Amino acid sequence: MINSSFSPKKYFLLFGILFSIFSFAQKKFTIVLDAGHGGSDHGANRYYGDLGTVREKDITLSVVLKVGRMLEKNKDYKVIYTRKIDEYPSLTERTTLANRSKADLFISVHVNANTKTSPYGTETFVQGPDQNKTNLEVAKAENDVIFLDEKDREMFASYDPKSPESLIALKIQQSKYLESSLLFGSFVEENFVKRDKRFSRGVKQQNLHVLRLNAMPSVLIETGFVSNYDEAVYLASEKGQDEIAESIYQAVLSYKKALERNGSASAPREVEKPEEKPLKNDFRILLMSTPTKYTSTDPALKGLNYILPIKENGMYKYYYSTTNLASVRDNNLKTAKDAGFRNATSISFVPNQKLGVGYYRLELAVTAQKLSSNSYMLNTVKDITRTKENGKFYYTYGRFSTLEEAVKMQKTLEDKGIKNTVIEKVLK
Repeated sequence: MINSSFSPKKYFLLFGILFSIFSFAQKKFTIVLDAGHGGSDHGANRYYGDLGTVREKDITLSVVLKVGRMLEKNKDYKVIYTRKIDEYPSLTERTTLANRSKADLFISVHVNANTKTSPYGTETFVQGPDQNKTNLEVAKAENDVIFLDEKDREMFASYDPKSPESLIALKIQQSKYLESSLLFGSFVEENFVKRDKRFSRGVKQQNLHVLRLNAMPSVLIETGFVSNYDEAVYLASEKGQDEIAESIYQAVLSYKKALERNGSASAPREVEKPEEKPLKNDFRILLMSTPTKYTSTDPALKGLNYILPIKENGMYKYYYSTTNLASVRDNNLKTAKDAGFRNATSISFVPNQKLGVGYYRLELAVTAQKLSSNSYMLNTVKDITRTKENGKFYYTYGRFSTLEEAVKMQKTLEDKGIKNTVIEKVLK
């Protein structure tokens, strides 16, 4: 007998609730496995007569594939690989893949190296400020690969992990997924010690590009030192790779159980913000205007990078960074003021705007004595103009209708070894 009070509307409502609960229960724990380096980037490597060349990219790929196969046997996990073959995905592609997949955990596997042969052991890094100066070489080794890829050069062009502005930005976001990352890292290192009888150098915080942009708990695991012969033998062996993979796999199981005990299937996520629309104009931060010409490393610039000097009416104006996003502009302004430029202000630049009257040129050098005919600059750049004013010789080059054209030529000359040039606005 059908109960008349059980209407179709109530039925569909109940079905919807049950479906939602079932869907949540069935949601797989998504893990992105990243085999460090790859393709033309061999990573750390050493040649040993009996072993041949032991390469980081081969070890990391083998370990990651082993971890992945273990996880894929469990229906609760979804595994995404940044690479499954010998290729080089850019660091941008690796982090973008993880973020778009809404992953619950990002694991990047690497192999360590040192100029000395004695260091050995494992260590796991999570995103954060440098805690130990000895970690800087690890960061440099992993971050340097960023310059192998065009996309990475664009993405990270305005990022220097040692600059004041980067450290300020890092302080804002360093704790976002820190606790969860540290928890997983501790499981990894504990397994290396207890299961594999390895020496652990601990879980450390480090400012690493492949972790910095991830919107999820993330770790970078250094599985051992290829520069240490005994560890190189272990890392290159099937037995060693199996043990490393098993320890990482068991750490994932322990981590997921710990989250479930705390009533969360995954780490908390930030509420997605609406995409910011670009502004019509570009914005640079004017730091100061002075008759003094500074080089890019002069202390007067207070350690800030990506400075564009523009000379106008005999004054050098120093502009910091450039963006067409309001949030980035405001952050750049705050960074400049935090660095000591209290009167810094944002200036609007119309992209590709031609000067109504006048043009841009490059001031290549200002010298007290006339340059020798053997000067590298004079022999590298043709059609340089030399003038003498107030007892000094000014060497200038080119005639450009837009600032962008002048910047492009400036970079071309810098690639040829001619540095510290200044763009000059000539009004007539």
